[in-house]
Amino acid sequence: MISLPLNTLMTTEELAELLSVDPSTIRRWRTTSPVQGPPFIRISERVVKYAPEDVRRWLSARRIDPAVAA
Repeated sequence: MISLPLNTLMTTEELAELLSVDPSTIRRWRTTSPVQGPPFIRISERVVKYAPEDVRRWLSARRIDPAVAA
């Protein structure tokens, strides 16, 4: 069983604010095929949440170090 306090989950709007993008961008990432963006948890048809550790992992996977990329 996962012991994750529910208050640590982020809404689409909170994630959008964190990433400095519009919430519609987050929604588009979720609904495109293939799905883009960080992993999400569908609580119901209208409620979607994001776990901070999933967002951190997703961001880390997209990190580009200019010294290595050059």
